[in-house]
Amino acid sequence: MNIETLRTYCIKKNAVTEEFPFGPETLVFKVKGKVFLLTSLDGEGFQFNVKCDPEKAIELRDRYDAVRPGYHMNKKHWNTVIVDGSIPMQLLTEMIDDSYNLVVQSLPKKLKE
Repeated sequence: MNIETLRTYCIKKNAVTEEFPFGPETLVFKVKGKVFLLTSLDGEGFQFNVKCDPEKAIELRDRYDAVRPGYHMNKKHWNTVIVDGSIPMQLLTEMIDDSYNLVVQSLPKKLKE
């Protein structure tokens, strides 16, 4: 996965916008105004932050060295995923899907419709 495949995957989801609220170096994907994924456009390696169920977050961190507590995020609910080839593509997309779904589930009923 690279930045272009990540962007294409995220932007195809229902009601997703991409923004730069923290400056031109940080790409943020939101659903109905709520963040579900962030990634830095500058830096040496490619990584992104996703929301995660707290128990699953710990499990993924224990299982993969490339999954760490969310950088500059609530470490209980967010993971930073370093895309270095050690995590299968299917799992990367599952983490993105889980993050998107967690955010959608937390939206008020009015916004979900």
